[in-house]
Parts: sequence; C-alpha cells; structure tokens
Amino acid sequence: MKARTYTVRIDRNRCKGCELCISVCPRQVLELSGEINPRGYHFTRAANPSSCIGCANCSDMCPDTAIELREEMNRHA
Repeated sequence: MKARTYTVRIDRNRCKGCELCISVCPRQVLELSGEINPRGYHFTRAANPSSCIGCANCSDMCPDTAIELREEMNRHA
C-alpha cells in the first residue's frame, strides 16, 4: 500500500510573515517562526508537517510564492 505524505517547503527569505497561509491551513500545519529573516520579518515555518493533507491552500494563498508543496510517495508494508 502506498501512503501519501507531503513536504511543505517555505523560502524563509521570500516570506514576509503576512500569515495568510497560516489562516487558510485546515490542519494547523504552519505557524509563525520566532526567528527573523534577512528582510526583517518573522517567517512562516512548518510546525506540524506530518499533518499536511496536500490541499495546497497555503501555496495558493501566498502572495510572495514562498511556499512549495511536494508529494512524497512512501511504501508501507
């Protein structure tokens, strides 16, 4: 059986911390980081990546195209 898992990649240098992606995530995968990027913004990070269902709401909503979603195919016995 193949289980679908997703990887959320956030370009911390492009993110301006607008939190739009956080607001549209139905599984609370994302949160604002306590760190600051080179542009002076707190950036979004994947706090609960294993909860991602691959809906792509986050990447669709991001005005800075800072979020990439990838599907990973895993085999489970």
